[in-house]
Amino acid sequence: MSIATGDTLPDITLKTNGANGPEDIALKDVVSGKRVVLFAVPGAFTPGCSNTHMPGFVVKADDILAKGVDTIACMAVNDAFVMGAWQESQNAEKILMLADGNGELAKALGLTLDASGFGMGVRSKRFAMVINDGKVEYLGVDEKGVEKSSAEEVLKHL
Repeated sequence: MSIATGDTLPDITLKTNGANGPEDIALKDVVSGKRVVLFAVPGAFTPGCSNTHMPGFVVKADDILAKGVDTIACMAVNDAFVMGAWQESQNAEKILMLADGNGELAKALGLTLDASGFGMGVRSKRFAMVINDGKVEYLGVDEKGVEKSSAEEVLKHL
């Protein structure tokens, strides 16, 4: 069963690429007492994620933050080094990159994607959430394309 509007996010420790390499980052610390937009992609550097999904959040970051959002975060089942390199290549310095290397958050949310047919193993489905103090206010999950999880759609729910 997947997470739903009104649910509280699980307490999972992820990784981020810090100044000295990968660092632990607790999801509860990211969302507690804050309004956060969290979007997830099946894989950094993949065509849909790099050409459509991430660029929308990069371009709309100021608009999203102006709506009272404290943090915009991107999560993928990739390692922190890949997420850091992708952040740099996408000029996404306003976006907190969260590496869910083992897919623990994707599993806990019930939002896994079996990408084995593409040689990518188990990944995260493409989704976006608006989170207020750890609770989900909006959840948009895309089975195909980037519609419910786009930056434009998230802006409609802020």
